[in-house]
Order: sequence, then C-alpha cells, then structure tokens
Amino acid sequence: MRQSLPFELSKDRSFFDSLGDWMGDVLYDELPEKGFECRDEQIFMAYQIEQALKEKNVLFAEAGVGTGKTIAYLLPAISYARYTGRPALIACADETLIDQLVKEGGDIYKLTEHLGLTIDVRLAKSRNQYLCLKRFEETEKVVTEEWIDDIAMSIPDGVYAQGSMLTVSPFGARSDYPSVSDEDWQKVNYNSIMQCSVCDMRNRCGQTLHRAHYRESSDLIICSQDFLMEHLATKESREREGQLPLLPEVSMIVLDEGHLLEYAAQNAMTVKVQSYTIVNLLERLMVDGVREKTLYAMEKLQDDHELFFDQLRDDVVPSEEDRKSIRKSERLLQLGKQLIVDVEKLLEEFVFESELYMIPEYELNMAEEFLEQYEAAIRIFIAQGDAVDWLEETDGEETLVIMPRLITDVLEEKLFSKKIPIVFSSATLSVNKDFSYIAYSLGIKKYQSFSVPSPFDYEEVMKVYLHDLKQEEKVSKVEKLLQDGQKTLILFKSKQSMLSFKSKLSMMTKLTVAFEGDRELSAIIRDFQEGTVKTLCSYHLWEGLDLPEEALTRVIIFDLPFPPQDPLFDAKRAFAENPFEEVELPFMQLRLQQGIGRLIRTSNDYGDIHLLLNEEESIYRSEFINILPVNPM
Repeated sequence: MRQSLPFELSKDRSFFDSLGDWMGDVLYDELPEKGFECRDEQIFMAYQIEQALKEKNVLFAEAGVGTGKTIAYLLPAISYARYTGRPALIACADETLIDQLVKEGGDIYKLTEHLGLTIDVRLAKSRNQYLCLKRFEETEKVVTEEWIDDIAMSIPDGVYAQGSMLTVSPFGARSDYPSVSDEDWQKVNYNSIMQCSVCDMRNRCGQTLHRAHYRESSDLIICSQDFLMEHLATKESREREGQLPLLPEVSMIVLDEGHLLEYAAQNAMTVKVQSYTIVNLLERLMVDGVREKTLYAMEKLQDDHELFFDQLRDDVVPSEEDRKSIRKSERLLQLGKQLIVDVEKLLEEFVFESELYMIPEYELNMAEEFLEQYEAAIRIFIAQGDAVDWLEETDGEETLVIMPRLITDVLEEKLFSKKIPIVFSSATLSVNKDFSYIAYSLGIKKYQSFSVPSPFDYEEVMKVYLHDLKQEEKVSKVEKLLQDGQKTLILFKSKQSMLSFKSKLSMMTKLTVAFEGDRELSAIIRDFQEGTVKTLCSYHLWEGLDLPEEALTRVIIFDLPFPPQDPLFDAKRAFAENPFEEVELPFMQLRLQQGIGRLIRTSNDYGDIHLLLNEEESIYRSEFINILPVNPM
C-alpha cells in the first residue's frame, strides 16, 4: 500500500523544495532534540543526495566514519520512494550486512521510533540464502543430526498440504537458522544446479514466498550487491521465459559500501561447472525403462566429464590461493570439444525419452536446462577469448569458474545508462579524494562526487600501533594481546590466512575466539556483541560491521589486505599499465581504511588498532602511513 509523504506538499513549492525543508527540520531540530548529534557532514550529504535525485545522476558520496551516512540517505530515499510510488533499493556489500541494517537499534529502527515513521522495509536476499525444498528432502534421507530436524520443524504445515498457500508466511531464510553451520547449510540451500522454473514445488517454496513479499514493499527493499547484479544479469532472459525479474522496478538505488560493486558485478557474470554435479545428476536419470542409447549417451558424458576434470587438475598451476590458474593444454581443449559433442547427442536422446515418460518430468526438465548451461560454459572455456577462468572449491566441490574479464560495458548497458539516481555511499570511495579509480573500474563517465571527513577527533580516542615481526611470530603476538580480555576484531586478507592462524592458535585461546564460517555469521556477530565471545576472526568484515562503544575496543590487522595472486586479479594486472599503482596499492589502501574504520563508530568509542607487519609488509609502510587516522605509536 502506497504511504503518504512525511511532509506536506503545496502548489507553490516543488517536491524537492519541500524535501529539503523537511530534512532540515529533521536533521537540525527533531533528531537533536531526541539526543542525536547535529552533524554538518551528515546534513551536507543529505542535500547532495537530494540534488542527485533531482538530476537523476550517479553520485559518489564519500563520508567519513561517524558522519551518519545511513540516516543521510534514508531520509531522501524513503521520501522519493513515496513520491514516485516505487520503492528505493538499498544494496549492501554482502548478505551479513543486510541484517545489520535492519537490526533492532539500527538506523531504520531509530527513524521509526524517534520520527514516528512507519517504514515498510523488506529484505531480498540472494537465492543461496533460502532453503531449497528439493535439496532438503534429499538431505533429510541421509542426515540424522539435530540441525536437519530443526529445519524440518520450521517448515509450515501448509507447504505440503494441497490447499492454498495464502495463509503461509515466508519461511526458510538462512537467518532463521543461526545454529546451522555454513557447511551444513550448503547441503540444503538453493544452488545454481536447481532449476526453479521447472520445479513442481516452486509455488510452495520459501524463496518464492519471500520474493512475493518483498515485491510489495512501498518504501525500501534491501538486498546484497551480488543479488542486484544477479537481477541485472538475468532480467532479460527471465522476461523472455515469462518469469518475473528477481527485483521489481525501483525509484533509486543506494549502493552501501559501493566500492565493492565491481566484484559483485563480476560474480554475477560467472558460470560454474562442478566436478561431480553432472555425474550425480545423470545417475538420478538412470531408472528402469530408459532406452539403451540414452543410457550409453549418459555414461559417455559422465566418463568424458571425469576425464576432463582429471586433466583440469593436471593443468592447474600450483598455488595456495582459493582461485587457481589453469594451463589449458591441448588435451584439455580436445576433451572440452568432446564434451560438447556428448551433450548435444544426449539432448537428442532426451527428446525421445520425453515421449516415453520413464524419467520423471521434473528430473528430465532440470537435466535439459542444466546441460544447456553446461554446454554454453564449456564453449566459452575452450574458445580462449576474453573470459577469465579458474578452479576453486564451491560447496565442498571442485568447480571450474568462468567469468568475463571486462564488465564495464555490461554495467553501462544494464545499470548506468538508465535514467535512475544511483548513490554510492562509503567512507572510502576515493584515493586522496580522487574518484577516477572507482569510476574507471565501473565504466562510469558522468558523475557527481563529494568527500567529507569524519567528525570524530581520532587523536583523542584512537591509538595505532605498528608491530614489525617475522611471519611466524604473529600468532604469539596476537595471543599476548588477547590476554587482557578486550573485545577484539581480527581481520585477515583471506580465508586461507585466517584458517592458517586458527590451526596455530593454542587450544586455550580458541575457547574465547569465534571464527567466521563456524556458524551463521550474523549469529556469531550477535554473540560477540553480547560478550559471549571476546574475539571475532573474519576475512569478510573489513566493511559494514557496526559495533559501538565497548562492544569493540581493539582491531588487529593480521596482514595487509593486498589482493590475492589469482586469475581474477591477474587479469586486472594484465590490463594495467602499472599494476602496483593501479591495482595492488589502491585496493590495499581502500581495504585498510575500511578495516580501521570498524573501531570508531560513535563519539563514545575508543580503542586501539594493531597492524602486524612481516618483513615484506614493512617495505610498504610509506604507502599507508599517510592514510592512517593518527600517527602510529
């Protein structure tokens, strides 16, 4: 239901004039009267966003920590949504930050409580954040642990009944199961193999119910940047197939932590081929009554697929990185060509099988759609064009990932050419107030920008310590720092770095430390905030984590966050004239500023930053000293 504007409109004043008056009243008078700080930087940002809405431009809004960026964009976003009759979309850096934005005590909650606004805010999470009923049913047959029973108890009775679904509330979101580990969740969630369009449970699925729910939002839809990019990547194909796009039409887009959009866009363009998925998929089709020619075609594809992955493993360049480069031998390319022949032959046989009804219709339709995508992926891989590819582990399975190298043209066509206001909000969008790095990396030619500093006096509340150590001394240094029991966030440049640290940590220290991936991340953050655990280790929380006052008093940067030596960044390096200056350094500087920014979130915050530098990292001291908020001790 469309809601009324939070201010009166008059014939002699435009919407934007009235919006400006209302925001001035709220930020100068109403909120300060309720105990909020009156911040010039926040007010400036709000009015810059109003101007971007008026001109329907792209705006890089860089505002230091403590500016109050969220309230600065929420006020114009809610108003503009109600004025246009379409919700505003807020796209966070990742799924964990969605829950942070809508948590009790957060900025949306504050506006509701202190301004008396009824804000219609709904969450649109990525598809892998929802339970898949088909995968759940398969897993329930083989898993007897308590977590699978907990999920079973949460599924509404009406899902498996024959009646209407009108009375069934949305269910099955990842955040509904905080005690389920990431590893277990990956056994029952949606993954790219599942073909929702041909699933007989699609209209009873929690994901479908959630999607119908957030489409009806009148004010705000909050999603991840990955999901926004997936929406843009699939919008045309879904419409051609008679499906609704993943997201509805919106009035404006706010990209919270917008400097990460490039990586979300690249992720959305990936195509994945897994080592065992196709083998398992085809085995499910080998039922009694299937024609011998079809069985032979399936077995031939299975065998050649296994040979392809055997050769793929031989062609991998040895590396400790998660993404591993591939040397494409002539044998590997020939095996890829044979797979295409195998798939086309099998699809021909499936035409005959569809008339015999021996294979269940859903299973056959799912296999056909999967094989068409599989063939398209292999064609890109063997073409050796502009695509970037690598081998990684996804959901515990070896996975060939194929992604376009350049996404600037795609973003220009699908996002930035639309006449819609887009606001990038972050504390770190520029390198020394120069926005050309992010603009170039996203293909944005026309934009507005501003940069305002943090209102906090860092000299009074923050100390920065640089520790020159050998790499093997870092763990013992951390253990020594943790002895005082301070609430500590330890940030790592990669999952591999964190797991290496975890393996070397003493058993006693591990008792008070939580690691990203052990459980659902928002549940770990909640335990950390409540004091159940004293130390949180993460490789994702360089941005967006908001733990004020004594909830966090120390941040340890375990290693400088340079980008990994993997095929994705190797491609960026290859296109750069000076890879260190254009890729390595700005990535590290932006990431480091974000990590340091986790410490001071309000005027009451205080604490220490500890940077652990091995011999190689110490060489780059001069490259980051000038971006530290205070001079190091």
